[in-house]
Amino acid sequence: MQLFEDRLKRIKAEHKTLIEKKNEEEFSVNGVYARFKNPIITRDHIPLHWRYDLNKETNPFLMERIGFNATLNSGAIKINGKYLLVVRVEGNDRKSFFAVAESPNGIDNFKFWDRPITLPQTENPDINVYDMRLTQHDDGYIYGVFCTERKDPNAPEGDTSSAVAAAGIARTKDLVEWERLPDLISTSGQQRNVVLFPHLIEGKYAFYTRPQDGFIDTGKGGGVGFGLSETIENPEVKEEVIVDAKTYHTIYEVKNGLGPAPIKTEHGWLQLAHGVRNTAAGLRYTLYLFMTDLEKPWIVTHKPHGHFIAPLKEERVGDVSNVVFANGWITDDDACLPDGQRKVYIYYASSDTRMHVATSTVEQLVDYCINSPQDKLHSHLSVETINELIDKNNEFIKMI
Repeated sequence: MQLFEDRLKRIKAEHKTLIEKKNEEEFSVNGVYARFKNPIITRDHIPLHWRYDLNKETNPFLMERIGFNATLNSGAIKINGKYLLVVRVEGNDRKSFFAVAESPNGIDNFKFWDRPITLPQTENPDINVYDMRLTQHDDGYIYGVFCTERKDPNAPEGDTSSAVAAAGIARTKDLVEWERLPDLISTSGQQRNVVLFPHLIEGKYAFYTRPQDGFIDTGKGGGVGFGLSETIENPEVKEEVIVDAKTYHTIYEVKNGLGPAPIKTEHGWLQLAHGVRNTAAGLRYTLYLFMTDLEKPWIVTHKPHGHFIAPLKEERVGDVSNVVFANGWITDDDACLPDGQRKVYIYYASSDTRMHVATSTVEQLVDYCINSPQDKLHSHLSVETINELIDKNNEFIKMI
């Protein structure tokens, strides 16, 4: 059938063009990071052999047999010179799963591996899984901590949407073969946005957590938490301290959660998080940075005011609009930059639909954290902060 041949030729050509499209760095007005022109992974990047039955006899019209809705919220790691994202892929059936996409340079030419990740199950199978954070741990394993969702057993009859969220844990050494561990046990309610710290603390595994009362609402949950577990094989956090609390009239007023595992610097641990505020148009998700103490990574030492990355232009449109979310970044120690700077690739999703990348350096991010003003939580104090900068700059304004 000529229809099949013509469609296949065109679909293959368009897919190849999309994947091989060169990305372009945009000028950084703020000087903190640089965005790139094109999304790096979209639903159209999904391999053709995941979507189409390529047998002309059984699919003469070459129709998609399995449709995909979005590619988002990706963990990130660099292994053997390859930039790897563990992408949350959402099918048209609403089910999410994980798949590895590989790039030679971290900014374009991302190609999915031949098959998605086959994730082993616990005795209580996952209904849905998403948003994996990757941690290269001192114990030699790469850990993936993700949200596992199951139907709420206490939901009223007829309620087919109430769910329970928990932190699922799996480990690997190659991102191909995965060992499933028990879900994290916590005494503080449901858990989402859980991140494994890369080092033992007092011989124990350390987790950043986000306790919450319900599946959607944090309730009395206080923000980003931190706790220790005796083992990783039977993970249980019995006590949590709040690292970064949600706060009235801020970008993290409604809820907040840590993104990827932190980056170690000589000045402290760089932390990337998301904050959620309410608006007349619904929830708005933005990203923000802060730093914690090197020896006590649950203590905040520096926290710039406001958001770090917010959705702009086309990023604001998608399945869940006005959202950016990040749970993966890569510190590229192999990159040759002036003055020995360490390049950072920040991977973020926009509006629960597609993946983007922004680049910076460890040195820029540290400078941003240490030298940017903090949120003083009042409008008149924000004006005071602006006036302080104006006064400082007065002697230089005439020279500009």
